[in-house]
Amino acid sequence: METTSKHPKGLPYLFFTEMWERFGYYLMLGIFVLYMIDVEKGGLAIADKVSYDIFGTFIAITYLTPFLGGFLADKKLGYIKSVYIGGVLMGLGYMGLGIPGLAAFGIELSETFVMASFWLSMLLIVVGNGFFKPSISTLLGNLYSSEAYKEKKDWGYNLFYMGINIGALLGPIFAAFMRNKYNWSASFFTAGVGMFIGLIVFTIGLKHVRAGERNTTDAGSSKDSSLAQVLSYVFLPAIAAGVIGWFLPAKLFGGTLMDSKSTDAFLFASVPVIIFYVSLWLRAREGEKRPIAALLAIFAVSVVFWAVFKQNGTALTNWGKYYTDREVPQAVEGISRDLYQVETMQTKPDSVNSFDEQFRAQKENDKPVKTFGQHVYFRNLPAERIPINGEPVYLISTELFQSINPFWVVLLTPLVIAAFAWLRKRKKEPTTPGKIALGLVISALSTLVMVGAVYASNNGAMKVSTLWLVGCYGVITVGELCLSPMGLSLVSKLSPPRFTALMMGGFFLSTSIGNKMSGVLAGMWYGYENKANFFLVNCLLLLGAGLAAFLLLKWLNKVMEEKGLR
Repeated sequence: METTSKHPKGLPYLFFTEMWERFGYYLMLGIFVLYMIDVEKGGLAIADKVSYDIFGTFIAITYLTPFLGGFLADKKLGYIKSVYIGGVLMGLGYMGLGIPGLAAFGIELSETFVMASFWLSMLLIVVGNGFFKPSISTLLGNLYSSEAYKEKKDWGYNLFYMGINIGALLGPIFAAFMRNKYNWSASFFTAGVGMFIGLIVFTIGLKHVRAGERNTTDAGSSKDSSLAQVLSYVFLPAIAAGVIGWFLPAKLFGGTLMDSKSTDAFLFASVPVIIFYVSLWLRAREGEKRPIAALLAIFAVSVVFWAVFKQNGTALTNWGKYYTDREVPQAVEGISRDLYQVETMQTKPDSVNSFDEQFRAQKENDKPVKTFGQHVYFRNLPAERIPINGEPVYLISTELFQSINPFWVVLLTPLVIAAFAWLRKRKKEPTTPGKIALGLVISALSTLVMVGAVYASNNGAMKVSTLWLVGCYGVITVGELCLSPMGLSLVSKLSPPRFTALMMGGFFLSTSIGNKMSGVLAGMWYGYENKANFFLVNCLLLLGAGLAAFLLLKWLNKVMEEKGLR
């Protein structure tokens, strides 16, 4: 392996490959719900509640497929080939979401074709992510496997994570610009272009990245699962369990166990996959059992973090759209009108209550939002700020709020690395499991910021400053930096080399389940009369997970010591 004074030469290429891949993903994700609920500018006119369910299911399955993709990368394809397969599929999927825009060129498209292309494109993204994510993360870990870089693995993953979030920062900005200047389709095509740029960068740096392509198969072990076994004992049972989860609760209980049939189906389908990971622990070799058990424990507490964190695409997007003062100051109106929306007032509503009733009716009947002659943004503004008929109001595009979290990641990553380096010199740096436990507790504090926002808004009766969202994202970002890149690093440190990518898939499985539960939690938003209670529930969930992590910390640290790690 090539050496430098600090990091492997392949790091910058993986950094920028992942940056461009995340640019496309978060560009798409930033407008995904907005595109589905839009009824005025070429969106799909799907109700908010249904859109949240689709969003939660989509991002959940997106992070479920790395289980199978990681297995194929370990056993059959190799990590480099898997990155290419995944990248191409995702790029095509992003562009496929833009197919409805062909109507602008005089091509007539039926509603059936538009929806079919929508679902097919999501499938391509889901499958592509399954190949891409565990493979590129494993390549990075393998680059740091030599003694020259071993102690810098946490640092390397922090830097890699910053690349992820530079892409996540830029994606929503381009999403807003392209959809305001052109249309939804232009935004989705831009996401696809970003993905293919990432693959070009990956190709340029291939000679440096190849150092992370190790042969990890161990054909001499009869305990290793073959592809046929995984398909027969895990994948097919997961599909069957999903079908059962879709139909059985309705037959037995006359309804659903969770918030929707899709949630029930997803949770049922996850059971065979979870059983598979537990079986890896049961069948592991003597020196592998405790490290695998430690990883499974981290996966379990990570589910709660992602269930709260991923509400940035649902509940917090909802807060940004309906409860945050998004009006652009006159001083900056002329800078770039393609980055914000222009809304006009047509008629004043009879009362604010009419809008509350409208939302309630939407929740009950799954109907898309249609305003009473007035854009919904104006429903909780003071009377003196509601414009007269036809007067334009310039609003910050909601998807730009999706850039706040990655902005904080880019800003805070060097500070977090410096803080841990300072502690390391004084031999007080927390272990990797310790950082994860700390991240859960810090993340819990972010929900209290939103409790403050609720009280400042008089429970949504008036709009509040964007600084509440900025502050919330800032706090949870510190928690994220202690948990997410450290989780990837821990998997790379503790996983048996013969199925490192498979265990990476396990980490993404925890993300997957958490993502789906985020949709469940967000779906409860309308059930809380006092919105502060919604955020307090999230706070208690994170504190509970943090407490569990700290109770396990002594054992987790001992497992790390047995491996000669921190």
